[in-house]
Amino acid sequence: MSTHDHRTTGRATAGALAGLAIGGYVLPGLAFYVPALRGALGVEDRTASGGGYALTFDDGPHAQGTPAVLDALAAAGARATFFLVGEQIRRNPALAGEIVAAGHEIGLHCDRHRNLLRLAPWQVRADIARALDTIEGASGRRVGLYRPPYGALNATALRVARGHGWRTLLWSHWGKDWQARATPEGIAARVTGGAGEGSVLLLHDADDYSAPGSWRRTAAALPRVLDTLAERGLEPVTP
Repeated sequence: MSTHDHRTTGRATAGALAGLAIGGYVLPGLAFYVPALRGALGVEDRTASGGGYALTFDDGPHAQGTPAVLDALAAAGARATFFLVGEQIRRNPALAGEIVAAGHEIGLHCDRHRNLLRLAPWQVRADIARALDTIEGASGRRVGLYRPPYGALNATALRVARGHGWRTLLWSHWGKDWQARATPEGIAARVTGGAGEGSVLLLHDADDYSAPGSWRRTAAALPRVLDTLAERGLEPVTP
């Protein structure tokens, strides 16, 4: 689960925030309500063009969930972005290539799904480095987007992403599809509620870090999500 570009101000602000407990989903909240903080850190939660909407999936690939999501997207002719997990690719090595072959974008989520605020700087760097090798090796695609687990960033992750020239992309709307009580109807209503031009939507194609079977509800919600956004005249775009 789980947006910024930067120069001197960004570096200074990131350094000042190095010790801040920005965890859970606090940073996305701050990004929504304090645009200056978002801009200073270089974290984004909108499409680069400011138009269309970006549909994004975290936590995969998953042996059942990812194919189900890919099928739903193919049926609608929609494109999405998948933020991939290294350990998941090692369990499902062919799926990263299938995502790319279907015309979708990829991003780096992590190697192991852990809150970065609980890791030492060297652990953060090692996790991202291993994820990068795994994702690029399996997909044949260069990584250009980054989103940390739980949307929780720290100064080390920001510096690593900046050093690679990646965009750090969070989200503007989420479906809370990882919850055990989520329903397809509720997921669709939440993730599309208030969504408009430039929105970045967060869903999940895996259940390894959430309620068992949650991917089934996500896949079932997708047609409703895509139809609702199409009725608003919105087009799916790459972030």
